[in-house]
Amino acid sequence: MGGVQIVTTIGAFAITAVAVFLVVRAVRSMLAVIRLGQPDPTRTGNKGERLKVMLAETVGHTRMLKWTAVGVAHWFVMVGFILLSSLVLEAYWEVVTPTGELPIIGHWGLFGVVTEWVGVLGIPAILYLMAIRLTNRPNRPGRRSRFAGSTMWQGYFVEWVVLLVLVMGVLIRGFKAANGHLPYPVWAAPVSHGLGEILPASAAAVSIIAMIKIAVSMIWVIVISLNLTMGVAWHRFAAFFNIFFKRSGTERPALGALKPMVDSTGQPLNFEEADPEKDLFGVAQVEQFTWKGLLDFTTCTECGRCQSQCPAWNTAKPLSPKLLITSLRDHAYAKAPYLLADESHRDLDVLALARAESERPLIGGADLNGVIDPDVLWSCTTCGACVEQCPVDIEHVDHIVDMRRYQVMIESSFPAEAGVMLRNLENKGNPWGAPPNTREDWTKGLDFAVPRVAEGAEFEYLFWVGCAGAFEDKAKKTTRAVATLLNEAGVQFAILGNNETCTGDPARRIGNEFVYQMLAQQNVETLKEAGVLKIVATCPHCFNAIGNEYQQLGLEVEVVHHTELLAHLVKTGKLTPVRPVDGGLTYHDPCYLGRHNRVFTPPREVLGAALGEQPIREMQRTMERSFCCGAGGARMWMEERIGKRINVERTEEAVATGAATIAVGCPFCSTMITDGVNTVGSGEKVEVVDVATVLLRSIKPEATAAPAAAE
Repeated sequence: MGGVQIVTTIGAFAITAVAVFLVVRAVRSMLAVIRLGQPDPTRTGNKGERLKVMLAETVGHTRMLKWTAVGVAHWFVMVGFILLSSLVLEAYWEVVTPTGELPIIGHWGLFGVVTEWVGVLGIPAILYLMAIRLTNRPNRPGRRSRFAGSTMWQGYFVEWVVLLVLVMGVLIRGFKAANGHLPYPVWAAPVSHGLGEILPASAAAVSIIAMIKIAVSMIWVIVISLNLTMGVAWHRFAAFFNIFFKRSGTERPALGALKPMVDSTGQPLNFEEADPEKDLFGVAQVEQFTWKGLLDFTTCTECGRCQSQCPAWNTAKPLSPKLLITSLRDHAYAKAPYLLADESHRDLDVLALARAESERPLIGGADLNGVIDPDVLWSCTTCGACVEQCPVDIEHVDHIVDMRRYQVMIESSFPAEAGVMLRNLENKGNPWGAPPNTREDWTKGLDFAVPRVAEGAEFEYLFWVGCAGAFEDKAKKTTRAVATLLNEAGVQFAILGNNETCTGDPARRIGNEFVYQMLAQQNVETLKEAGVLKIVATCPHCFNAIGNEYQQLGLEVEVVHHTELLAHLVKTGKLTPVRPVDGGLTYHDPCYLGRHNRVFTPPREVLGAALGEQPIREMQRTMERSFCCGAGGARMWMEERIGKRINVERTEEAVATGAATIAVGCPFCSTMITDGVNTVGSGEKVEVVDVATVLLRSIKPEATAAPAAAE
């Protein structure tokens, strides 16, 4: 061993020893923080399916590839990070001798060709990602960046380390080729052999560059070990676990049903048997999140994709899903030393900062030094865009609702106007406070009798009308259109009429789980007594609650949205459009129909049939990336006082298509976008109607023709 090799060997192993010590300590500290969370026994079942999904999302990059070029570049960087770690390991042999290589596989041609191309293509890939970060830097004039609020130096640091390691890997192989020591033929390593033709034959260069490669890699390890909240680096390890342990292990499980409240054993909470001394009513302290919640916070890579899609953030509200998660992460890790210390030692001076952090309220304005500002908490529409976009499956909406639950049920702290809605739900069974005995009034004036379950009608589908469909004037027209179409197609259906009550969705989304359970259990009993097997609903919120969340209460029924049933009836020839819709049409995907429940195609099939040869004029943000109308998360009953109104933002996008008709599939969306159309001054030119109304007009134009102002 020459003098160069002695120096490089000692240096490589010395810095590695420091890095190993620090990273072991860091991982132990990180696991201790995550273990502070509450138990969640639902996260470990169905391991085979979980593993399959995790591999699909990581190796297959199913989330990231939605961003095309960025996804492809990130895949090469990710694979390069994992696969080329073996070349960092090989560098330990190379610092000892310039001919060093990994035992067993180090001379295999297949290993050579794979690492060659992953390493070579990884360089332009990381350069492209670096350019993306620079192009979208927060301080660039005239652009609202998804990186706003991210810790930018950490991103730059990680990217430069990756680039340097990739470049040094190529150089090492080039020098080996120049010295005639590269064990791979030209076909397996053409770039390395080509580089070897122009590099000098220096054996020392191999060991020196290998030493630098190890040093750079270990400096990266040391830096992240000293920064446990450095998600841009730690997500490379935590993401595998976070995806594996996500709700139910299936695709996008944190959309649709909310995570239920649980008792001290991790089972769904029964309020009649709840123990206030043991059971948590929402989250008031960061350690009251589950361990999966703390893992979520740890895994955030600060990429800002959630932020870029959030309707609140895009309309100048204080909510950024990314910053909410990182604020909770930073708070958890700052408070952890105090929580982990023995109670007898918590007054020590070394814990002063952690003790001060533990005294901060989780929710509170600037005057209280709260971790999360109330305006942040109440700006959320629960649209799920953040969950949809997150490449590491963070469950933002669950965490927001958990914090809302404590604020509503324990602190009684929520926007005042929402209190009217909650009282109406408790006293009248609907958020509008309408008399319950008027639920059937929408049937008056129809030229056919609507069957009632209470009258013993035989039915295949129970038509769940919903509160909006029964009481809100515009939604009642949709209800009548759906009933007319079902009758026209010969579908056997019936309604509960006055025996129906609110599903409880607004109460649950605002955080009042008690009112939700009261209403939901009443509905579950009613549906079971009626022997209902199939339900058709016009409101996506009812559709989601009954189809997804009532399963948590023991109800198993098939629930379809009315656009799904209408699409089937059109396909089977039971409904036949005869007159195409004129003036152009665009379609708004409701969040709880599309993103939360993946119903994208049926509404478009119905509209396509009604349009004839005309295409739907799609908006820029559509389907999975549809922009919220602003009504979800009980925001329908709260004033929007900060920033631009969300419904106006969405309406401007719809009006920009030039379509004379904006079709919707949700009564909340209908109300919000109609208000938006009037606000932007397009009320006389643009009409907002439900998909069912569009179809009915195409089937029976003479009976449904109406001026724009009628809807």
